[in-house]
Amino acid sequence: MAAVPNETRRAHGGSDSSGRLSGASLFAGSVMMLSGPLSILMGASGIATDNLFAASQYAYRFNLTAWGWIHIVVGLALVIAGLGVVSNRSWGRGAGAAAAGISLITQFMFVPYYPLWAIPVMTLDLLIIFALTRFHAGSGNGW
Repeated sequence: MAAVPNETRRAHGGSDSSGRLSGASLFAGSVMMLSGPLSILMGASGIATDNLFAASQYAYRFNLTAWGWIHIVVGLALVIAGLGVVSNRSWGRGAGAAAAGISLITQFMFVPYYPLWAIPVMTLDLLIIFALTRFHAGSGNGW
């Protein structure tokens, strides 16, 4: 029986025993490290100019300074979790899924203020959650 070299297994996207990241984890970590700074910038613009976004009567109506700080905190959480995922830390995947879930909720609440921003970011958050929580059938465990 011929042995399958590690290079072949890596080329097919699986993770091996050396602790290398799968393609889905690398994607999720990279998108979190992109989405996080963008959320921070969105928060900074909300804090700097209170008239940038507008919403009519809305159940989750906060002043824009509060929304700015919410976006900054969520953005920092996404960056930290993204670094944890990309550096293959044990806490990275759980923290990444939690940060993306919180980002998904806050973006949903932010839709009336800026839907052209919130809806694509919600899509990215769903992709991050899917990539981090999917089951790897070939690896023998869920991670």
